[in-house]
Amino acid sequence: MRELESILQKVKASTYTLGKMTSKEKNEILNKVADNLLENEKEILLANEKDVQKAEENHVKESLIDRLRLDISRIEAMALGLRKVAALSDPVGEILEGKVLENGLQIMKKRVPLGVIAIIYESRPNVTTDAFGLCFKSGNATVLRGGSDAIHTNLALVQVIKDTLTKEGVDFNILYLVEDTSREVANQLMKMREYIDVLIPRGGRGLIQSVVQNSMIPVIETGTGNCHIYVDESADLEMAVAVTKNAKTQRTGVCNACESLVVHEKVSKKFIPMLVETLSKFSVQIRGDERACLIDSTIVPATEEDWDMEYLDLILSLKIVDDMDEAICHINQHSTKHSESIITKDYQNAQRFLNEVDSSCVYVNSSTRFTDGEEFSLGAEIGISTQKLHARGPMGLKELTTTKYIIYGNGQIRK
Repeated sequence: MRELESILQKVKASTYTLGKMTSKEKNEILNKVADNLLENEKEILLANEKDVQKAEENHVKESLIDRLRLDISRIEAMALGLRKVAALSDPVGEILEGKVLENGLQIMKKRVPLGVIAIIYESRPNVTTDAFGLCFKSGNATVLRGGSDAIHTNLALVQVIKDTLTKEGVDFNILYLVEDTSREVANQLMKMREYIDVLIPRGGRGLIQSVVQNSMIPVIETGTGNCHIYVDESADLEMAVAVTKNAKTQRTGVCNACESLVVHEKVSKKFIPMLVETLSKFSVQIRGDERACLIDSTIVPATEEDWDMEYLDLILSLKIVDDMDEAICHINQHSTKHSESIITKDYQNAQRFLNEVDSSCVYVNSSTRFTDGEEFSLGAEIGISTQKLHARGPMGLKELTTTKYIIYGNGQIRK
Protein backbone atom coordinates (compact mmCIF):
# COMPACT_ATOMS: atom_id res chain seq x y z
CA MET A 1 0.00 0.00 0.00
CA ARG A 2 2.76 2.46 0.95
CA GLU A 3 4.73 1.74 -2.21
CA LEU A 4 1.67 2.35 -4.37
CA GLU A 5 0.88 5.52 -2.44
CA SER A 6 4.42 6.81 -2.92
CA ILE A 7 4.22 6.26 -6.67
CA LEU A 8 0.81 7.90 -6.96
CA GLN A 9 2.13 10.96 -5.12
CA LYS A 10 4.63 11.39 -7.95
CA VAL A 11 1.90 10.86 -10.55
CA LYS A 12 -0.24 13.53 -8.89
CA ALA A 13 2.69 15.95 -8.76
CA SER A 14 3.39 15.40 -12.46
CA THR A 15 0.03 16.96 -13.41
CA TYR A 16 1.35 20.40 -12.52
CA THR A 17 4.22 19.99 -14.98
CA LEU A 18 1.84 18.66 -17.59
CA GLY A 19 -0.43 21.64 -17.08
CA LYS A 20 2.33 23.99 -18.18
CA MET A 21 2.85 22.30 -21.55
CA THR A 22 1.57 24.01 -24.67
CA SER A 23 -0.59 22.28 -27.25
CA LYS A 24 2.34 22.33 -29.69
CA GLU A 25 4.61 20.61 -27.18
CA LYS A 26 2.02 17.94 -26.43
CA ASN A 27 1.43 17.30 -30.12
CA GLU A 28 5.15 16.92 -30.79
CA ILE A 29 5.44 14.35 -28.01
CA LEU A 30 2.47 12.36 -29.32
CA ASN A 31 3.95 12.23 -32.82
CA LYS A 32 7.32 11.11 -31.45
CA VAL A 33 5.67 8.35 -29.43
CA ALA A 34 3.94 7.24 -32.64
CA ASP A 35 7.30 7.18 -34.43
CA ASN A 36 8.88 5.14 -31.66
CA LEU A 37 6.05 2.59 -31.63
CA LEU A 38 6.87 1.83 -35.26
CA GLU A 39 10.61 1.77 -34.61
CA ASN A 40 10.12 -0.73 -31.79
CA GLU A 41 7.46 -2.88 -33.44
CA LYS A 42 9.61 -6.04 -33.37
CA GLU A 43 10.10 -5.82 -29.60
CA ILE A 44 6.39 -5.09 -29.11
CA LEU A 45 5.36 -8.06 -31.25
CA LEU A 46 7.72 -10.39 -29.40
CA ALA A 47 6.21 -9.32 -26.10
CA ASN A 48 2.71 -9.72 -27.51
CA GLU A 49 3.49 -13.23 -28.73
CA LYS A 50 4.18 -14.26 -25.12
CA ASP A 51 0.72 -13.09 -24.09
CA VAL A 52 -0.98 -14.71 -27.09
CA GLN A 53 0.83 -18.00 -26.50
CA LYS A 54 -0.26 -18.03 -22.87
CA ALA A 55 -3.86 -17.31 -23.88
CA GLU A 56 -3.80 -20.20 -26.37
CA GLU A 57 -2.35 -22.54 -23.74
CA ASN A 58 -5.19 -21.53 -21.42
CA HIS A 59 -7.73 -22.28 -24.19
CA VAL A 60 -9.08 -18.73 -24.29
CA LYS A 61 -11.71 -18.43 -27.04
CA GLU A 62 -10.50 -17.06 -30.34
CA SER A 63 -12.61 -13.88 -30.27
CA LEU A 64 -10.84 -12.81 -27.06
CA ILE A 65 -7.41 -13.79 -28.40
CA ASP A 66 -8.18 -11.60 -31.40
CA ARG A 67 -8.64 -8.62 -29.05
CA LEU A 68 -5.25 -9.39 -27.53
CA ARG A 69 -3.24 -10.14 -30.65
CA LEU A 70 -1.10 -7.46 -32.33
CA ASP A 71 0.41 -7.43 -35.79
CA ILE A 72 2.21 -4.78 -37.80
CA SER A 73 -1.02 -3.30 -39.14
CA ARG A 74 -2.47 -2.96 -35.63
CA ILE A 75 0.67 -1.27 -34.33
CA GLU A 76 0.49 1.07 -37.31
CA ALA A 77 -3.14 1.77 -36.39
CA MET A 78 -2.12 2.54 -32.79
CA ALA A 79 0.53 4.97 -34.05
CA LEU A 80 -1.98 6.54 -36.44
CA GLY A 81 -4.42 6.92 -33.56
CA LEU A 82 -1.84 8.96 -31.63
CA ARG A 83 -1.23 11.16 -34.68
CA LYS A 84 -4.96 11.74 -35.06
CA VAL A 85 -5.21 12.78 -31.41
CA ALA A 86 -2.28 15.16 -31.96
CA ALA A 87 -4.11 16.69 -34.92
CA LEU A 88 -7.25 17.39 -32.91
CA SER A 89 -7.99 20.72 -31.30
CA ASP A 90 -6.78 20.91 -27.70
CA PRO A 91 -9.83 21.34 -25.44
CA VAL A 92 -7.83 22.57 -22.44
CA GLY A 93 -8.32 26.30 -21.87
CA GLU A 94 -11.41 26.57 -24.07
CA ILE A 95 -13.86 29.23 -22.83
CA LEU A 96 -17.33 27.72 -23.00
CA GLU A 97 -19.37 30.73 -21.95
CA GLY A 98 -19.05 34.10 -20.30
CA LYS A 99 -21.03 37.06 -19.01
CA VAL A 100 -20.62 40.36 -17.18
CA LEU A 101 -22.72 40.89 -14.03
CA GLU A 102 -24.32 44.19 -13.03
CA ASN A 103 -21.56 44.70 -10.47
CA GLY A 104 -18.91 44.46 -13.19
CA LEU A 105 -17.62 40.96 -12.40
CA GLN A 106 -16.63 39.06 -15.55
CA ILE A 107 -17.50 35.36 -15.16
CA MET A 108 -16.31 32.70 -17.61
CA LYS A 109 -16.46 28.92 -17.68
CA LYS A 110 -13.18 27.35 -18.76
CA ARG A 111 -12.36 23.77 -19.75
CA VAL A 112 -9.63 22.15 -17.59
CA PRO A 113 -8.16 18.64 -17.14
CA LEU A 114 -9.70 16.15 -14.72
CA GLY A 115 -6.29 15.52 -13.12
CA VAL A 116 -5.22 11.89 -12.66
CA ILE A 117 -7.23 9.30 -14.57
CA ALA A 118 -6.89 5.61 -13.72
CA ILE A 119 -8.04 2.93 -16.15
CA ILE A 120 -8.55 -0.70 -15.13
CA TYR A 121 -8.91 -2.84 -18.25
CA GLU A 122 -8.57 -6.28 -19.80
CA SER A 123 -6.76 -7.51 -22.93
CA ARG A 124 -6.85 -4.89 -25.74
CA PRO A 125 -3.30 -3.49 -25.89
CA ASN A 126 -4.59 -0.58 -27.99
CA VAL A 127 -6.24 0.76 -24.81
CA THR A 128 -2.73 1.40 -23.46
CA THR A 129 -1.74 3.81 -26.22
CA ASP A 130 -5.22 5.29 -26.70
CA ALA A 131 -5.52 6.04 -22.99
CA PHE A 132 -2.09 7.65 -22.83
CA GLY A 133 -2.69 9.74 -25.96
CA LEU A 134 -6.10 11.04 -24.94
CA CYS A 135 -5.13 11.70 -21.32
CA PHE A 136 -1.86 13.38 -22.27
CA LYS A 137 -3.45 15.65 -24.88
CA SER A 138 -6.22 16.64 -22.45
CA GLY A 139 -3.67 17.43 -19.73
CA ASN A 140 -4.25 14.42 -17.49
CA ALA A 141 -1.78 12.03 -15.91
CA THR A 142 -2.57 8.36 -16.51
CA VAL A 143 -2.53 5.31 -14.25
CA LEU A 144 -2.99 2.03 -16.12
CA ARG A 145 -3.84 -1.31 -14.60
CA GLY A 146 -4.17 -3.87 -17.39
CA GLY A 147 -4.89 -7.55 -16.97
CA SER A 148 -2.40 -10.36 -16.57
CA ASP A 149 -3.39 -11.58 -20.03
CA ALA A 150 -1.63 -8.61 -21.69
CA ILE A 151 1.08 -7.77 -19.18
CA HIS A 152 4.09 -8.37 -21.46
CA THR A 153 2.55 -6.29 -24.25
CA ASN A 154 1.60 -3.47 -21.90
CA LEU A 155 5.07 -3.39 -20.38
CA ALA A 156 6.63 -3.09 -23.83
CA LEU A 157 4.24 -0.33 -24.93
CA VAL A 158 4.65 1.70 -21.74
CA GLN A 159 8.43 1.39 -21.95
CA VAL A 160 8.38 2.92 -25.43
CA ILE A 161 6.23 5.80 -24.18
CA LYS A 162 8.34 6.42 -21.07
CA ASP A 163 11.59 6.31 -23.07
CA THR A 164 10.14 8.95 -25.40
CA LEU A 165 9.02 11.16 -22.51
CA THR A 166 12.43 10.92 -20.83
CA LYS A 167 14.28 11.70 -24.04
CA GLU A 168 12.10 14.77 -24.58
CA GLY A 169 12.61 16.01 -21.01
CA VAL A 170 9.05 15.30 -19.84
CA ASP A 171 8.35 13.84 -16.41
CA PHE A 172 7.72 10.12 -17.08
CA ASN A 173 5.57 9.94 -13.94
CA ILE A 174 2.65 11.27 -15.99
CA LEU A 175 2.21 7.62 -17.04
CA TYR A 176 2.28 4.75 -14.58
CA LEU A 177 1.57 1.09 -15.31
CA VAL A 178 0.61 -1.02 -12.31
CA GLU A 179 2.66 -4.15 -12.98
CA ASP A 180 1.09 -6.20 -10.19
CA THR A 181 -2.12 -7.53 -11.77
CA SER A 182 -3.47 -9.11 -8.58
CA ARG A 183 -6.97 -8.34 -7.34
CA GLU A 184 -5.50 -7.10 -4.04
CA VAL A 185 -3.56 -4.32 -5.76
CA ALA A 186 -6.58 -3.41 -7.88
CA ASN A 187 -8.61 -3.04 -4.69
CA GLN A 188 -5.88 -0.85 -3.20
CA LEU A 189 -5.95 1.33 -6.31
CA MET A 190 -9.71 1.83 -5.94
CA LYS A 191 -9.16 3.38 -2.51
CA MET A 192 -6.56 5.98 -3.58
CA ARG A 193 -9.04 8.85 -3.79
CA GLU A 194 -6.46 11.37 -2.55
CA TYR A 195 -4.34 10.82 -5.66
CA ILE A 196 -6.75 9.68 -8.39
CA ASP A 197 -9.56 11.92 -9.61
CA VAL A 198 -11.49 9.53 -11.87
CA LEU A 199 -11.49 5.76 -12.35
CA ILE A 200 -12.61 4.19 -15.64
CA PRO A 201 -13.10 0.41 -15.96
CA ARG A 202 -12.98 -1.23 -19.40
CA GLY A 203 -13.74 -4.90 -19.79
CA GLY A 204 -16.36 -7.51 -19.04
CA ARG A 205 -19.42 -7.19 -16.84
CA GLY A 206 -17.64 -8.72 -13.83
CA LEU A 207 -14.75 -6.25 -13.92
CA ILE A 208 -16.98 -3.24 -14.39
CA GLN A 209 -19.38 -4.18 -11.60
CA SER A 210 -16.48 -4.92 -9.26
CA VAL A 211 -15.08 -1.43 -9.82
CA VAL A 212 -18.49 0.28 -9.53
CA GLN A 213 -19.28 -1.52 -6.28
CA ASN A 214 -15.88 -1.25 -4.58
CA SER A 215 -14.29 2.00 -5.74
CA MET A 216 -14.00 4.96 -3.39
CA ILE A 217 -12.99 7.05 -6.41
CA PRO A 218 -15.62 8.57 -8.74
CA VAL A 219 -16.21 6.08 -11.57
CA ILE A 220 -17.19 6.63 -15.18
CA GLU A 221 -18.85 3.35 -16.07
CA THR A 222 -18.07 2.00 -19.51
CA GLY A 223 -20.56 -0.61 -20.53
CA THR A 224 -20.60 -4.14 -21.68
CA GLY A 225 -22.30 -4.36 -25.02
CA ASN A 226 -25.56 -6.27 -25.28
CA CYS A 227 -26.33 -4.36 -28.48
CA HIS A 228 -29.63 -4.84 -30.31
CA ILE A 229 -30.87 -4.53 -33.87
CA TYR A 230 -34.62 -4.23 -34.39
CA VAL A 231 -35.99 -5.27 -37.80
CA ASP A 232 -39.17 -3.24 -38.23
CA GLU A 233 -42.18 -4.37 -40.25
CA SER A 234 -41.25 -1.83 -42.95
CA ALA A 235 -37.58 -2.81 -43.09
CA ASP A 236 -35.61 -3.40 -46.26
CA LEU A 237 -34.91 -7.05 -45.48
CA GLU A 238 -31.78 -7.31 -47.59
CA MET A 239 -30.41 -4.29 -45.75
CA ALA A 240 -31.39 -5.89 -42.45
CA VAL A 241 -29.46 -9.06 -43.30
CA ALA A 242 -26.39 -7.12 -44.44
CA VAL A 243 -26.36 -4.85 -41.37
CA THR A 244 -26.87 -7.77 -38.98
CA LYS A 245 -24.10 -9.78 -40.67
CA ASN A 246 -21.68 -6.87 -40.30
CA ALA A 247 -22.66 -6.09 -36.71
CA LYS A 248 -22.39 -9.75 -35.64
CA THR A 249 -19.47 -11.15 -37.64
CA GLN A 250 -17.09 -8.32 -38.59
CA ARG A 251 -15.47 -8.61 -35.13
CA THR A 252 -17.16 -10.73 -32.51
CA GLY A 253 -15.03 -9.88 -29.47
CA VAL A 254 -15.87 -6.18 -29.28
CA CYS A 255 -18.45 -4.32 -27.22
CA ASN A 256 -20.25 -2.76 -30.21
CA ALA A 257 -20.99 -6.09 -31.91
CA CYS A 258 -24.67 -7.03 -32.18
CA GLU A 259 -25.63 -9.67 -29.63
CA SER A 260 -29.44 -9.50 -29.81
CA LEU A 261 -31.86 -9.32 -32.71
CA VAL A 262 -35.51 -8.26 -32.40
CA VAL A 263 -37.81 -8.95 -35.37
CA HIS A 264 -41.37 -7.80 -36.09
CA GLU A 265 -43.65 -10.80 -36.52
CA LYS A 266 -45.04 -9.49 -39.86
CA VAL A 267 -41.64 -9.94 -41.56
CA SER A 268 -40.30 -12.81 -39.44
CA LYS A 269 -41.26 -15.69 -41.77
CA LYS A 270 -39.55 -14.05 -44.73
CA PHE A 271 -36.62 -12.48 -42.94
CA ILE A 272 -35.46 -15.27 -40.64
CA PRO A 273 -34.71 -17.84 -43.42
CA MET A 274 -32.70 -15.13 -45.23
CA LEU A 275 -30.77 -14.40 -42.05
CA VAL A 276 -30.11 -18.06 -41.21
CA GLU A 277 -28.79 -18.72 -44.71
CA THR A 278 -26.35 -15.81 -44.46
CA LEU A 279 -25.16 -16.30 -40.88
CA SER A 280 -24.73 -20.07 -41.30
CA LYS A 281 -21.83 -19.29 -43.63
CA PHE A 282 -20.09 -17.72 -40.61
CA SER A 283 -21.05 -20.54 -38.20
CA VAL A 284 -23.24 -18.21 -36.13
CA GLN A 285 -25.52 -20.00 -33.67
CA ILE A 286 -28.94 -18.35 -33.35
CA ARG A 287 -30.79 -18.77 -30.06
CA GLY A 288 -34.42 -17.87 -30.57
CA ASP A 289 -37.76 -17.77 -28.83
CA GLU A 290 -40.48 -20.35 -29.49
CA ARG A 291 -41.84 -18.63 -32.59
CA ALA A 292 -38.38 -18.28 -34.12
CA CYS A 293 -37.64 -21.97 -33.55
CA LEU A 294 -40.83 -22.89 -35.41
CA ILE A 295 -39.68 -20.91 -38.45
CA ASP A 296 -36.27 -22.58 -38.73
CA SER A 297 -35.27 -25.87 -37.11
CA THR A 298 -31.58 -24.90 -36.86
CA ILE A 299 -32.40 -22.19 -34.32
CA VAL A 300 -31.57 -23.23 -30.75
CA PRO A 301 -34.19 -22.50 -28.06
CA ALA A 302 -33.20 -19.43 -26.04
CA THR A 303 -33.30 -19.21 -22.25
CA GLU A 304 -34.17 -16.12 -20.24
CA GLU A 305 -30.44 -15.60 -19.63
CA ASP A 306 -29.81 -15.25 -23.37
CA TRP A 307 -31.67 -11.93 -23.56
CA ASP A 308 -29.06 -10.36 -21.25
CA MET A 309 -25.92 -11.97 -22.64
CA GLU A 310 -22.89 -10.25 -24.12
CA TYR A 311 -21.62 -13.32 -25.94
CA LEU A 312 -18.43 -11.93 -27.55
CA ASP A 313 -18.78 -14.98 -29.75
CA LEU A 314 -20.56 -16.23 -32.87
CA ILE A 315 -23.89 -16.45 -31.04
CA LEU A 316 -26.97 -14.26 -31.54
CA SER A 317 -30.24 -14.16 -29.60
CA LEU A 318 -33.45 -13.61 -31.59
CA LYS A 319 -36.80 -12.38 -30.27
CA ILE A 320 -39.99 -12.02 -32.35
CA VAL A 321 -42.30 -9.20 -31.23
CA ASP A 322 -45.87 -8.24 -32.14
CA ASP A 323 -45.32 -4.50 -32.43
CA MET A 324 -42.89 -1.67 -31.86
CA ASP A 325 -44.00 -1.10 -28.28
CA GLU A 326 -42.91 -4.63 -27.41
CA ALA A 327 -39.63 -4.18 -29.29
CA ILE A 328 -38.71 -1.00 -27.43
CA CYS A 329 -39.77 -2.49 -24.10
CA HIS A 330 -37.64 -5.61 -24.69
CA ILE A 331 -34.59 -3.58 -25.70
CA ASN A 332 -34.82 -1.14 -22.78
CA GLN A 333 -35.27 -4.03 -20.35
CA HIS A 334 -32.31 -6.11 -21.53
CA SER A 335 -29.93 -3.57 -23.07
CA THR A 336 -26.68 -2.54 -21.40
CA LYS A 337 -27.36 1.01 -22.69
CA HIS A 338 -24.56 0.80 -25.25
CA SER A 339 -25.77 0.78 -28.89
CA GLU A 340 -29.04 -0.14 -30.58
CA SER A 341 -30.23 0.11 -34.19
CA ILE A 342 -33.53 0.01 -36.06
CA ILE A 343 -33.86 -1.09 -39.68
CA THR A 344 -36.92 0.66 -41.09
CA LYS A 345 -38.36 2.66 -43.99
CA ASP A 346 -40.90 4.33 -41.70
CA TYR A 347 -39.81 7.82 -40.60
CA GLN A 348 -42.18 7.93 -37.63
CA ASN A 349 -40.97 4.56 -36.36
CA ALA A 350 -37.37 5.70 -36.74
CA GLN A 351 -38.09 8.81 -34.67
CA ARG A 352 -39.88 6.78 -31.98
CA PHE A 353 -36.92 4.44 -31.74
CA LEU A 354 -34.44 7.33 -31.47
CA ASN A 355 -36.52 9.04 -28.80
CA GLU A 356 -37.64 6.08 -26.69
CA VAL A 357 -34.66 3.70 -26.68
CA ASP A 358 -32.53 4.59 -23.65
CA SER A 359 -28.97 3.91 -24.82
CA SER A 360 -25.89 6.03 -25.37
CA CYS A 361 -25.89 5.49 -29.16
CA VAL A 362 -29.04 4.84 -31.18
CA TYR A 363 -28.92 4.20 -34.94
CA VAL A 364 -31.29 4.14 -37.88
CA ASN A 365 -30.43 1.76 -40.75
CA SER A 366 -26.82 1.25 -39.70
CA SER A 367 -24.54 -1.25 -37.99
CA THR A 368 -23.81 -0.83 -34.28
CA ARG A 369 -20.13 -1.40 -35.10
CA PHE A 370 -19.71 2.35 -35.68
CA THR A 371 -19.83 3.16 -31.95
CA ASP A 372 -16.16 3.97 -31.71
CA GLY A 373 -14.14 7.08 -30.99
CA GLU A 374 -12.21 6.96 -34.24
CA GLU A 375 -15.35 6.32 -36.30
CA PHE A 376 -16.96 9.31 -34.57
CA SER A 377 -13.96 11.48 -35.54
CA LEU A 378 -12.74 11.73 -31.94
CA GLY A 379 -9.30 10.39 -32.87
CA ALA A 380 -9.66 7.61 -30.29
CA GLU A 381 -11.70 6.92 -27.17
CA ILE A 382 -11.07 6.05 -23.56
CA GLY A 383 -14.21 3.89 -23.54
CA ILE A 384 -17.94 3.94 -24.25
CA SER A 385 -19.70 5.51 -21.30
CA THR A 386 -23.13 4.00 -20.70
CA GLN A 387 -23.99 6.13 -17.68
CA LYS A 388 -25.64 9.54 -17.76
CA LEU A 389 -23.50 11.78 -15.58
CA HIS A 390 -20.51 13.68 -16.95
CA ALA A 391 -20.21 11.79 -20.23
CA ARG A 392 -22.16 9.36 -22.39
CA GLY A 393 -21.12 7.41 -25.49
CA PRO A 394 -17.56 7.37 -26.92
CA MET A 395 -15.31 9.41 -24.64
CA GLY A 396 -12.79 11.56 -26.48
CA LEU A 397 -10.70 14.56 -25.46
CA LYS A 398 -13.51 16.83 -24.30
CA GLU A 399 -15.01 14.08 -22.16
CA LEU A 400 -11.69 13.86 -20.27
CA THR A 401 -11.99 17.44 -19.08
CA THR A 402 -14.12 19.27 -16.57
CA THR A 403 -14.77 22.98 -16.09
CA LYS A 404 -14.04 25.70 -13.63
CA TYR A 405 -15.28 29.27 -13.36
CA ILE A 406 -12.78 32.09 -13.69
CA ILE A 407 -13.84 35.52 -12.44
CA TYR A 408 -12.28 38.92 -13.14
CA GLY A 409 -13.03 41.80 -10.84
CA ASN A 410 -11.74 45.29 -10.00
CA GLY A 411 -12.28 45.43 -6.25
CA GLN A 412 -15.88 44.26 -5.95
CA ILE A 413 -17.07 43.23 -2.46
CA ARG A 414 -20.30 41.48 -1.59
CA LYS A 415 -22.82 43.50 0.40
